[in-house]
Amino acid sequence: MKTASAEPRVIGSIHLAGIRESVSHARSEVRRCLGDDHPCVDDAVLAASELVTNALRHSDARPYDLIGLTVTATEGMVYVEVRDPGSPFSAPHIRQEPEAMDGRGLLIIREISQDWGTREHGRGLGRTVWCAIQAVNPSADDPSAPEPVSGSACGGGSG
Repeated sequence: MKTASAEPRVIGSIHLAGIRESVSHARSEVRRCLGDDHPCVDDAVLAASELVTNALRHSDARPYDLIGLTVTATEGMVYVEVRDPGSPFSAPHIRQEPEAMDGRGLLIIREISQDWGTREHGRGLGRTVWCAIQAVNPSADDPSAPEPVSGSACGGGSG
């Protein structure tokens, strides 16, 4: 009998140029890595889009800088990580202005993921922003199954 591994395995990792066209490339790459039939492909694609967009807009990324995108998975979770040059002037945060016309990327990340966070790599070494997306819906018959943060696990897209 085959046992599931709890260790995340890398299913895709690429470097993107620090240009806006990299956002669509990131979406395509995540969809390719997971496959169209994966239960949370839409949420993972959305997460990659938002995290790469934030990396381009809010870090010190220049067109010749590289933005790293890594997708890892376990049987129950998909992790999307984006590494950028970072910025000494701003840190990732969820905007509190409900009427703002932009700046909702991390709010979306919070809603579609079980958890998210950042890792600073040291002065001048950049940061990674990551999120964990539940890959399977917990069974309604299993009272011990954790409930998804957003109320709809994968496949809900932008809801």
